[in-house]
Amino acid sequence: MSKVLFLSVPAHGNVNPTLGLVNELVLQGEEIIYFSSDEFKEKIEQAGATYKRYIEDLDIFKMYLDSENGPDPMHRVIRSADKIIADILQQTEGMRFDYMIHSAAFPFACAMKQILKVPSVGSLAIFSGLKDFFDESGQAEDAAFPGMGELVCTYKEVSAQLSDTYGVQMPETVLGLLLNKGDLNFVYTSEYFISPADKAFFDDSYRFVGPPVYSRRDIQTDFPLEKLYGRKVIYISLGTVFSNYKPELYELFFRAFENMDAVIVMAAYNVDLSKMRIPENFIVRNYVPQSLILRYADAAITHAGMNSISDLIHRNVPFVSIPLGADQPELAKRAAELGATIVLDAENITAEQIRDAAQVVMRDPIYLEHIQAINESFAEAGGYKRAAEEIFKMKQEKGIFS
Repeated sequence: MSKVLFLSVPAHGNVNPTLGLVNELVLQGEEIIYFSSDEFKEKIEQAGATYKRYIEDLDIFKMYLDSENGPDPMHRVIRSADKIIADILQQTEGMRFDYMIHSAAFPFACAMKQILKVPSVGSLAIFSGLKDFFDESGQAEDAAFPGMGELVCTYKEVSAQLSDTYGVQMPETVLGLLLNKGDLNFVYTSEYFISPADKAFFDDSYRFVGPPVYSRRDIQTDFPLEKLYGRKVIYISLGTVFSNYKPELYELFFRAFENMDAVIVMAAYNVDLSKMRIPENFIVRNYVPQSLILRYADAAITHAGMNSISDLIHRNVPFVSIPLGADQPELAKRAAELGATIVLDAENITAEQIRDAAQVVMRDPIYLEHIQAINESFAEAGGYKRAAEEIFKMKQEKGIFS
């Protein structure tokens, strides 16, 4: 049995894909110490890991990947480097780790790997558009967004400080903090789903292990599932990060489906709907047990995040994509290229378009056929069991026999 340190960026898109991997490793005898925030404590412990809380609960991590705020969140994270690293080391004092797993976007994974002198495994939450992003950003890093020049200066100072304190070598650029490669790296999709343009980004250290689908016990148990029995069901979710990006979309959803003979289950994470009239055929919750609802869903409206697309394809649910940001436009585009979805423009959309698109994907069997083709590629990728096998291969190659 090995003792494993897991350093996650505490955000749904980073934590959720790793829970199945944690559970599989624990089932095979590994002991995992998992750092995150209290929001994910219960999920992490259910997966079998020992939960540890980052210092200050670090809301700065949640804003870290939010390009809407420019360099400010990254400033806060970088300036907290000494506190973050010192706190992790203090909380794990006396523990000897055999290897480390980390979110690719965990900014100090490179430093922690050198401090602990252990092999590392990277968990990549975003896999579309990376080549273009890093190629373009690398040409003029200080022009990536306003204030980047100041951030570069801050990063140089902090890097020098970390080097003096811990004897580590940090990534050459600030943007290198967004993609920390391990000795082994996991991408949560299949090679079939990766676009030809994106394939060029990944070297031999990457393994395509299939979607982040993990059958865990849902925390919420009070959802009125009986209202879905024998009914047509449409599921709507715009995720968590961009759920408030365009509140007017929720009005469109209400207008699109208010007269439909169907139950509409809608997740509205931290969205204020108090001034909107919610039709009687809607069930709206801040949190919805997605994996349960998809067992009943005839169609879905999604923001096209990685976790959501993976769940929809895994459950063979036809879907309409309304991408809002991050890698969602690229993921939706790829799903459309493979014939699995209709993509609508969030900036120029009507209730009628939403309703018509939902009816098309429900009625035309070609969408389900293409979804099933992707699903077959997902199954062939091997899932979390294959990911665990790859880790044990790495352990053998590195001479880790505990």
